[in-house]
Parts: sequence; C-alpha cells; structure tokens
Amino acid sequence: MKTVGLIGGMSWESTALYYQLLNQGIRERLGGLHSARILLASVDFYEIESMQQQGRWQEAGVLLAALGLQLERAGADCILLCSNTMHKVSPQIEAVLSIPFLHLADATARAVKERKYTRVGLLGTSFTMEEDFYRGRLTAQGLDVLVPEQNRRREVSRIIFDELCCGQVVEESRITYLKTIDDLAEQGAQAVILGCTEIGMLVKSPQSSLPLVDTTAVHVEAAIEMMLSP
Repeated sequence: MKTVGLIGGMSWESTALYYQLLNQGIRERLGGLHSARILLASVDFYEIESMQQQGRWQEAGVLLAALGLQLERAGADCILLCSNTMHKVSPQIEAVLSIPFLHLADATARAVKERKYTRVGLLGTSFTMEEDFYRGRLTAQGLDVLVPEQNRRREVSRIIFDELCCGQVVEESRITYLKTIDDLAEQGAQAVILGCTEIGMLVKSPQSSLPLVDTTAVHVEAAIEMMLSP
C-alpha cells in the first residue's frame, strides 16, 4: 500500500472526514484490520483564512507548498490538499513536488463525467464559485458549470465559514442550501457539486432535489485508487 500525504486543517472538521473515509475505504477493499497509510500536515486555519480574506494568496501558497514538500520527504507517495478553496494555490504546491498531486477538481470532473452529467451546479466558498481556478478546471474538461445568484452565493459562503468550519450544523442553513439546489435545478443543472469539503456535513443526498457530487468522497476514492495501484 502506498502512503498518502494530507495537507489539512482547512478546516479540521473536513480533514477528520478525509481520515475517516480513507480508512473506511481501505478496510472495505482489503478487509480485516487493514487501515490507510496516512501522513498529515495540519495548519492553523485561522492563519490561512486571514490570508484568504487579505488576498495574501502567494504567502499561503508558499506555506502549503512547504508542507507538501515535508510530506514528500517524510515518505508520502502522493499528496492531497484537503480544501477546495486552497486549490487556488495548487500550482505552487505542484511546482515543488516530485510525487503526484491529486487535484480535487480533476477527481470531481472525472466523477461527474462517469455519472454522465454535463451541466452541474457548483456550491462552495465565494472564491470557489466565482473565480476561475476551480470552475475553469471543470469547464476545461467539457462541463457546463452553474452557480447561484450573487446574494445566494454570499450566504452559501457565509454558512461555510461562520458555521460549518466551526462544526455547527444549523437547520435554517440546511434549508437555504436545499432551496439553492432547487434554484440550480430550475436553471437546468443535472446534479450539484458540493465544492467545499464541509458541505457534506450539512446536506445529504436524500434531502436534495438533485444528485450530489461530494468532492471529499470523490477525492478520497481517487486517493485510494492510487494507494492500491501496482
């Protein structure tokens, strides 16, 4: 089994889910007492979030790239960045690595296309929904990507930072997300990408009017495939 390196802590709630899903996936495939070989470098999210809000992306990229290199030197065979938003700085991380970096948007696009969807909604932070570093990666692979209108985008993003990243699951916010999904369905979306690693804490498939593509789950699946490859 290969060793996966996780750059996490953004937020730790979602990184804990990565750890859980990786171990569950390995046990399902190998059985018995098998568990995943994992190295974790976890940041103080307060510092990262401050960099986001102040536009200090270059500085954040340097920090995360250094962690990726540490994980490689510690024996990781591949690297996962456990945050959709921070893939904005993924080129800086990839530039210092000599091992594979499993880009979350690529894993998501693959999962969407395997399910035969061509037009999808995207929920996430304002950075993820509005900037090209993530949406552009999806559209470059032939997908038509829809996002909510501006006021709804702000609320979707606020709920992530103010509630989900603090481990809070609020019923009113769940209703807001489900209504947003309904709006995307009216625009012609065939499914919705949960483009923030925390959203799966709030919205589950049985509650949604559209099929959901949970980016955390598909990222983990891509990692397990690599970990168990020859």
